[in-house]
Parts: sequence; structure tokens; C-alpha cells
Amino acid sequence: MQLKPIGDKIIIEVLKAQAKSKGGIILPDTAKEKPQEGSVIAVGTGKTLPTGKTVPPDVKPGDKILFGKYSGNEVKVDGKEYLIINQDDILAILK
Repeated sequence: MQLKPIGDKIIIEVLKAQAKSKGGIILPDTAKEKPQEGSVIAVGTGKTLPTGKTVPPDVKPGDKILFGKYSGNEVKVDGKEYLIINQDDILAILK
């Protein structure tokens, strides 16, 4: 099954949280912070302004992004977990 977002929605695959701290300590699942980085899988057509004009999204599939910690909705499709967020929830594109 393929996902096609609508409007200004963006589907991302969340990158996994670090299993070790910077000091080398292995962290259990309960101590890991929620990841804020992901890879864009699909983008919608863009945000529609009140004037009727559609503004295309600033990201494209394949971009690595930084998003808000508690943004979006988690979905599971064909055994893979994805996050659907609004374009406004994207903080930066990682290069």
C-alpha cells in the first residue's frame, strides 16, 4: 500500500533514537528521548491560502528534516511506522 498525503501534510520515516549516550553509556528504551529527525517519504500538494493560491511544500522526498518533538500522528502501514506532520511542524532541513 502506498501513502499519498493531501494538502500540506508530509509523511516521514522517523530516524531511530541513539542507543548510547555521548559518554558511551547504553540507554534503555525508557531513557531515550523521542527522536526529532526523519526522512521525508512523500509530500502533499501544498498549503492552500485563503486567496485560493496553493503554496508548494519546501521539502521533497529524500530530504532529512528536523521536526517538533511532539508533532504529528503516528501510523503503521505494512509493518512500517511513519509520522504524518503538517509542513508548519518542520523546523529545518538537515544537510
